[in-house]
Amino acid sequence: MHTITPKFAAAFTFALLVLFVSYFSNRPAEPANNTYVYSEEASAQVQQHATDRPIRSLRDLNDAFVSLAENAAPAVVTVNTERTVRQRQMSPFDMFDEFFGRPRQQPRERSFQQRGQGSGVIVSADGIIMTNHHVIANADTIIVRLSNNDNIGATIIGTDPSTDIAILRVDARNLPFMPMGDSDALRVGEWVMAIGSPLSQNLAQTVTQGIVSAKGRSNVNLVDFEDFIQTDAAINPGNSGGPLMNMDGELIGINTAIASRSGGFQGIGFAVPINMARAVMDSILETGRVVRGFIGITGQELDDSLARAFGLDRTKGAVITDVSEGSPAEQAGLRVEDIIVEYDGRTLTNWRTFQSYVASRAPGAQIRLVVNREGETINMTVTLAERPDEDLTEEEVESMFERFGFSIDTFSESQAERHNLRADLSGVIVTAVQEGSVAHRRGLREGDLITAVNRRRVTNPQEFNNLVQNVQPGSTLLMNVVRQNQQFFISIDV
Repeated sequence: MHTITPKFAAAFTFALLVLFVSYFSNRPAEPANNTYVYSEEASAQVQQHATDRPIRSLRDLNDAFVSLAENAAPAVVTVNTERTVRQRQMSPFDMFDEFFGRPRQQPRERSFQQRGQGSGVIVSADGIIMTNHHVIANADTIIVRLSNNDNIGATIIGTDPSTDIAILRVDARNLPFMPMGDSDALRVGEWVMAIGSPLSQNLAQTVTQGIVSAKGRSNVNLVDFEDFIQTDAAINPGNSGGPLMNMDGELIGINTAIASRSGGFQGIGFAVPINMARAVMDSILETGRVVRGFIGITGQELDDSLARAFGLDRTKGAVITDVSEGSPAEQAGLRVEDIIVEYDGRTLTNWRTFQSYVASRAPGAQIRLVVNREGETINMTVTLAERPDEDLTEEEVESMFERFGFSIDTFSESQAERHNLRADLSGVIVTAVQEGSVAHRRGLREGDLITAVNRRRVTNPQEFNNLVQNVQPGSTLLMNVVRQNQQFFISIDV
């Protein structure tokens, strides 16, 4: 408790007396008839006091943006790439050689350098840089230009096409870096700032500002795992890989794409949430590859018709259409036709967002599910396994093409849209068919979806390869094929 001393009381009384005398000695005398006299000086003072506070607020906001830009800019880099492209040049006389049956001459090759440019952000003082996979894909050389215009060669630590994230390293120490925030805590309407090198290297360190327009955008059909932050901060070609940050100066997204009819800025940009990008980076740094969580189900979102069919009065949730044998989902007791309503306290409104969430979790992590089964609410906990490797090696792809005359790849929603297939289907997509091969003669075509081989279901290229690699000569390969959402069979004599 504070005690008031006699000296303090005397000083306080004296100060009040001075203020009292000063007030009344400077106060203008009022007219005897009690009417008020207009004074331009007094009016200006009133207006000044009325406008001071908003102006100070605007100046404080302006200073905040300036401070953010000054502090963040040194951590933003320009990523320059270069690769050698070889192009075959055919002679105009080749068609005559082919027509007259003469052996065609060996085509000549012309080489040229193809250059690309994007942005990146330094996330650690020892030279770890985060950018987009598509910025550095197929690059022979990567040069990173720092904010002080120093150019440093960069090496690729790892990339993840499924989220469009790439991790680079430069041989440097004590670099300025941007701290990472929590993209899950981001709110729609929150102010954000983007920094990058749009259009050309001459425009490096361009700063733009906007708000978070939406979260959880997942039907953009750019990558396999989508959970994009949408923003109206100006993003243009060349901004890819650069940071999206909040008003605390924290990295909350990696700018990745724009939605545009003109190819330029139209107020719709997309960024990979930093929580997803950080999980990819941590996995690459720890294991040298991307390790994802796996639950082992496929499903589709409820619409009005499906909800009525299942006796539900709401369309939020997703119905399970398939449960993989031996998967974590099967072990936890999930069944086909179960409807997932919530996961870890989040309402399931988008199937791809749920898939991205599962993939971002580490194997061994547990996910709490709220499931509707025939009108009964059930709480379940699923322990995730490691997502199986769905990609084939180059040798496997070449071997399959040589033996069967066609190649396949992972089926994604972007391919479903491209080939007019239902996105809830599972299988492998045919990417190429060699003309004249047995597969081509039997009717297999690019864009076909193979859902089963010899009556065994396949969901990814590795499963397909495991089934066909041991097929013996003289046997028959029976494939379930879907084209234009119509299913039929194709058999190939090996």
